[in-house]
Parts: sequence; structure tokens; C-alpha cells
Amino acid sequence: KFAMVAPDVQIDDGKGTILISSEEGETEANNHRKLSDFGIRNGTRLQADDFLQDYTLLINVLHSEDLEKDVEFEVVGDTPERIGPKPSEATSRNISNGSDDGAQPSTSTGNQ
Repeated sequence: KFAMVAPDVQIDDGKGTILISSEEGETEANNHRKLSDFGIRNGTRLQADDFLQDYTLLINVLHSEDLEKDVEFEVVGDTPERIGPKPSEATSRNISNGSDDGAQPSTSTGNQ
């Protein structure tokens, strides 16, 4: 639904409980578990990150008994039309010396 390539999903509770990992096999044991097994209930917030696309979503879980037959979930709200890498910041900055690391020329005069 969100066109994520390699998502990491965690419960946004400050504990860092990871539900889905982009690292192969890391969260495979979670695949058959229910959200309630993780303490996720109405009002729980999830954070989904896709590092490859520099894309983050905050998901609010809302329980509903009013879904159509055979519908397990519904996405409500604004979803991005186009998902992809953000334009490079380097093209929008004026870099006078070819570097943006803040390094300054050496001013030492000591003998070596």
C-alpha cells in the first residue's frame, strides 16, 4: 500500500520494538503473530522507515468493526503520489571550496 522497498517498522513507544526489518530473517518470527501480541491496540502509533528511499511514515492504528467483508485493513489519509529519493541537497547549496565539511586551511607555523 505504501510502495516501500525495504521497510523497517517499529512501535513508536520509545522502546524500539521492531515488527518488520529490512534485514533478511531478523523479524521472520513475527510474520504469523497478531498486532495484539505486541501490545498494539487502538491508538498505537507505528513508525515505518524505508532507508533506500529516504521515506518515513507515522501510522496511527485505529480499530474498526465497520470494514467491508473480506477487508482486513484500510488505509485512510493522505498518501504520497510519488515516492522516491529526495533531490540531492548538494545541488541546492552554494559550496565555495568544493567541500561542506567546515574544514579551514591550516595556519600552523611550527617546525616539523
